[in-house]
Amino acid sequence: MESTDAYFDRKFEELKLLNSCLAAPLSLDRPGSVAEVIRRKFQLTAVLRAAHEMQEWNATETAWAGSARPFSGSFKFQYDYQRADLAVEGPSFYALDERHIRQTIYAASGMAAIASLLLALSKSMRGAEVIALPGSYGETLELIDGYARPLHLVVGSVENVPANSNSRRVLLLDSCVSSRDFGDVINCGKLHFDLVIFDTTCFASSSGRIGQVVRWSWRRGIPLILIRSHNKLDSLGAEYGRLGSITLIRNDIATERVPSSFLEELMTETRNAIRLLGNAALPAHFPPFLGRSSYRRLTRRRMASILRNGRFSSRHFASRLRGVPSQLRPVHGLYVRLGSLDEAAARQAAAAMSEELSELGFPIRHAGSFGFDFAATEWCHDLTTDRYSVRIAVPDLPSRLWSDLTHAIGDWWLASIA
Repeated sequence: MESTDAYFDRKFEELKLLNSCLAAPLSLDRPGSVAEVIRRKFQLTAVLRAAHEMQEWNATETAWAGSARPFSGSFKFQYDYQRADLAVEGPSFYALDERHIRQTIYAASGMAAIASLLLALSKSMRGAEVIALPGSYGETLELIDGYARPLHLVVGSVENVPANSNSRRVLLLDSCVSSRDFGDVINCGKLHFDLVIFDTTCFASSSGRIGQVVRWSWRRGIPLILIRSHNKLDSLGAEYGRLGSITLIRNDIATERVPSSFLEELMTETRNAIRLLGNAALPAHFPPFLGRSSYRRLTRRRMASILRNGRFSSRHFASRLRGVPSQLRPVHGLYVRLGSLDEAAARQAAAAMSEELSELGFPIRHAGSFGFDFAATEWCHDLTTDRYSVRIAVPDLPSRLWSDLTHAIGDWWLASIA
């Protein structure tokens, strides 16, 4: 259990890390409130982005100045008109041995990354089955079902998937699924997949779960591609910029169904899709603090705090809100879902709960993301049940304050919804 003093000491370290990336660092004092932490962190990231634009004024969309050598911290970039050929040199977001990474393509957001890859997959693996687990990110499933029709989407637990198929089969493994379903995939030996696409967005980039999937795919001889949105867990809770990536993990075991040439073709088609859709990444959105020695240490401590708080809230809601339909144990542990409502009720509840509890002085906002220094509420849709719930993203807060807020959320729910 982290004390309030230890929390503010840690937050001061995070602010100093952001500040150290400025050519002319600002004067900083140790924060004395959560509100000050949040405000200063967003102010610093805004100053960082502005400084990047001032520094790289000649690296424009038209690349008119041939002498431009854009960079952001440890990242260096080369590109021509509108970054259609963006080449990135710099540290990996993942805490993986560099020998594991074959190549990485960056895009303008996580959805831009997955959309470009799926468009390329529709062309390169037409007619393939895409197996997705219940609880997978709804917009990804919506994207496949509505805009990647050459692919056949199948949503269900692995125990309900036939062991063999004459079609090529792609596993879409999402960090939003339940712990049980995630474990069933890793421990199942009967299913055959030609490719695994793993959305790592809700896992810290150094998470052991990512390494677990890398080792599992290697043992099974299955090609693996990691997809990620970077403006959440990789930005110290300040949403530094919209950035996504597609990372091909090295696996030198080629098969008749998936030769090495197919993977090269798939990545080439993904680059083409990014170019044609205008989905290229912006250099200004690569966080300059990523290569700093203290970055991973502070990120690990942030994630430990969020996961610790998440375990507490899951236990409390399971006891206090017994009988309320809930998803309390997603494998990532970053948020919980409460209720089984219609769309209008879920929308209203997400907004009203955050507004009323915020007025009581709690650090909670109506925001559709996670990984912050404040709790975030939003409505969400479960495609498997066609019902709606309220998602509560667990914040990095002192343990005692989060305990008080968790109790307040439970009390509000019982008084207003149950």
